[in-house]
Amino acid sequence: MFQSLMDIISLWALPAIIILILTFGLLRKVPLYEVFTTGAKEGFKVSISIIPYLVAIMVGISMFRASGIIEYFGQLLSPILSHFNVSADIIPLMIVRPLSGSAALGIFSDIAHSAGADAFTTKLAAIMVGSSETTFYVLAVYFGSVGISKLRYALLAGILADIIGIASAILVCNWLF
Repeated sequence: MFQSLMDIISLWALPAIIILILTFGLLRKVPLYEVFTTGAKEGFKVSISIIPYLVAIMVGISMFRASGIIEYFGQLLSPILSHFNVSADIIPLMIVRPLSGSAALGIFSDIAHSAGADAFTTKLAAIMVGSSETTFYVLAVYFGSVGISKLRYALLAGILADIIGIASAILVCNWLF
């Protein structure tokens, strides 16, 4: 019963939101097509302006992975994290997640494929992906697109949030599973 209700809600939530927005726009006599095309033009300009930042973060991630430093940190942190029931397979995810969401999802996919969907490692990886952010990607792309160049405090807050998210994921997984 509950699952079928959730299926119906998830199926109709997005169309209902779109219809609601269009209805309010029509009631307030907003020129919907013109506003939509203006937003699309601005979105295109923003996407063009963030290309250099995207290229920079992609090159940085590729160099980071190709240098072998992820494996080095994995070997370095493995003895410490094994006391908290964290396998060595999770360490690359912990390192890559603040850099790139797509790389983190690739690592998560590998973990889920090799360990299985119900494994503690897969559950821990899923919670880590959900409770941390792609800090450096956000700083490079979003801050760069609006011209913010002073990143010191945002970087510190983002890294601290990632550390807290990862530590919380470890604690929650050890407590629940």
